[in-house]
Amino acid sequence: MPRSSRHSVQSARAQAPVDAHERTRDYLTEAEFRVLLQGTKGSRARWRNTAMLLLTFYHGLRVSELCHLKYRDLDLAHGRLWIARLKGSLSTEQPLLAEELRVLKRYLTQRGDSQLPWLFLTERGDRFTRFAINYLVRITGERAGVGFHVYPHMLRHGCGYALANRGYDLRVIQDYLGHRDPKHTTRYTRTAANRFEGLWE
Repeated sequence: MPRSSRHSVQSARAQAPVDAHERTRDYLTEAEFRVLLQGTKGSRARWRNTAMLLLTFYHGLRVSELCHLKYRDLDLAHGRLWIARLKGSLSTEQPLLAEELRVLKRYLTQRGDSQLPWLFLTERGDRFTRFAINYLVRITGERAGVGFHVYPHMLRHGCGYALANRGYDLRVIQDYLGHRDPKHTTRYTRTAANRFEGLWE
């Protein structure tokens, strides 16, 4: 085969980056997230696990950010949580939902008076690892009968899509998720179903 032909074949095989709207769905809908929560029932650490899932979804946490949450980041008196974003992202203080507050209070009675700074502790009293959180989310999804493999970042993406479908503008979602660059947020607002509602009315 001529050299130029081989070059053409290799170029054709090269795959361009897949745009976000062309990927398979990699997030949980709000309804699917409510199903996922059912998988914590019956667990000895139900309130801890439920609290971790709630914070991850409703605040769009990365696994590493969930691991690094500290007890001092939680302000129960004012219903606030300090989100220390990683990867150079924007850190913000965010309000907690009533459901989150109820579950957190139940968990904290079980957490005890550990002097470790981390908000969420394992049964051994240690800080969670990324591996442990991935396992927790996967096994919870299996127990809940979600029907497909669930991993933690699906909850962060689910947060972004849920906010976009509620009609919030790009800048609000960008700051809420801690994105420095708005191009990382457009994947949510660009494909949100609410953009297309009423087109045929």
